[in-house]
Amino acid sequence: MSYVKTLAVMAVSGVALLATGQAAAAEFYGTLKKIRDAGVINVGHRESSVPFSYLNDQQQPEGYSIDLCMRIVDKASEVVGKKLEVKFVPVNPKTRIPLLANGTIDIECGSTTNNLTRQQQIDYAHVTFITGTKLLVKKSSNIKEVEDLNGKAVALAQGTTNERAVKAIAEKQGLDIKMLPVKDHAEGFLALETDRVDAYSTDHILLHGLVSKAKSPDEYDVVGRFLSYDPYAIMVPRDDSAFRLVANTTLSDLFRSGEINDIYAKWFDPLGVPQTDLLKATFEMQALPY
Repeated sequence: MSYVKTLAVMAVSGVALLATGQAAAAEFYGTLKKIRDAGVINVGHRESSVPFSYLNDQQQPEGYSIDLCMRIVDKASEVVGKKLEVKFVPVNPKTRIPLLANGTIDIECGSTTNNLTRQQQIDYAHVTFITGTKLLVKKSSNIKEVEDLNGKAVALAQGTTNERAVKAIAEKQGLDIKMLPVKDHAEGFLALETDRVDAYSTDHILLHGLVSKAKSPDEYDVVGRFLSYDPYAIMVPRDDSAFRLVANTTLSDLFRSGEINDIYAKWFDPLGVPQTDLLKATFEMQALPY
C-alpha cells in the first residue's frame, strides 16, 4: 500500500473512531445521563390518589400509575445498562410540576391531567386514563349538580384542573359558592367528612377511590355531569425526547400486548369502574409499532 493510501486509510479510520466516540458520548443526555451517572431515579408519587398513587398500610406507594412507572424504570435500567435504585418523593398538586421542572424528581407517577398550559413547563408520556371533574357529597345533602352548591361550600385541591373548572362555572353562572382550598385529596375528603364543606370536587375516578377507603362508604355519592375533560398521563421532563421515548416505548408495549388490561383490572375492578370505549380506543391508538 502506498504512503498516500496509508494516510487516507488512517484518516478514514480516525474519522470513524471519532464519530464512534462522539456517538458513545452523545448516547445519553438529560434524564438518562443523570440517572445513569447517579444510579438513582427519583420518582414523584401522590399519597392519597386512590387507585393511581397512594400510600398502602405499610406506608409504601402503590397503585395503577406506580405499576406503570415501575415498568418504565425497568426499561430505563435496561437502556442505561445498570439497575437503578428507586427513590420515592412525595408530591401534591402544588409541588408536582415545580419539582419535576427543577429536577428534584425525574418522573411523576400520580393522577395528573395532560394539558397544553402545563406543557409549557413539563412534558408527558402517553395518556393512561381519561376522567373529568365531578362532585363528592353526602347522600343526605340532596346535591345533584354543581348548581346545587349555590350558597354552599366546596373543597378544591389547589393547582388542579378541577379548581379551575369549578371556579369558571361559578363565575359564568353567577353562583355563590364558598371555595375552601386544600392541599390534597385526603384533606378535601376530611373537610367533607367533618361537614366543613358540602362537597369535594376532583376527578370522578379519584372520588370513587376516596369512597372505597371511607369509614362509611354508603354515606357518600359521586354526582353531577362531567365539568371537565381530563386525560391523565405520566409527567416527564420537558425537552427530553430520549427519556420520553423510553416511557412511551414501555407504555406502547403494554398497550400492544394487551397487558395493560390486566394492570387496569387489578386496580379498577375492585372499584367497579370498567374501561370506557374512549379509553380502549386511546390504548389502541397509542400501541405504536416498531
